[in-house]
Amino acid sequence: MGLIERVFNTVFGGERNVLRDTVEVFRENAEAGAARGAEVQKQAMSQYGAEFSAPSKGGFDRFMDGLNRVPRPALALGTLGLFVSAMVAPLWFAQRMQGIALVPEPLWWLLGVIVSFYFGARHQVKAQEFQRSIVQTVAHVQPVVDTIAMIGRMRADSIGAADPGPDVRAAAQALRSEANPALDDWRAAR
Repeated sequence: MGLIERVFNTVFGGERNVLRDTVEVFRENAEAGAARGAEVQKQAMSQYGAEFSAPSKGGFDRFMDGLNRVPRPALALGTLGLFVSAMVAPLWFAQRMQGIALVPEPLWWLLGVIVSFYFGARHQVKAQEFQRSIVQTVAHVQPVVDTIAMIGRMRADSIGAADPGPDVRAAAQALRSEANPALDDWRAAR
């Protein structure tokens, strides 16, 4: 008995498992690999989320955000206003358009560049905010999936929803019919 015990202690004892340690030289421990993979994924998501996290905005930043929202509506409403003024006061409109005709072509190019850069930068900011919202949404996916699965298991029409399990009293009570005066009246009327 002592020899067999010594062999088992050598192979499996001493807070280590020689067989497992030898196999792990040639093949990764699946459980440890999955844990490492989950940790890497968690760290990557937190780093990605931190990269796109927005610092709290001060009064000046909020003012500038409000000011940045002015040009697009101003351009759209101004263009509609030009159409209305062309119909309401054609002579006034014609005078203004003659003034615009005198603007040199390089100034039109400069205006086009300024407007393009403004809307291009605005598009980039919105794209980054969209990426940030995707990161926040992805972080909430697993709790939502778990909650949906839990609610699905609680549905009355799911398989085994009314299973009393090993509780004999609950099973007996479920099989026992109860008095139902309305059903009795209905049966009597038929």
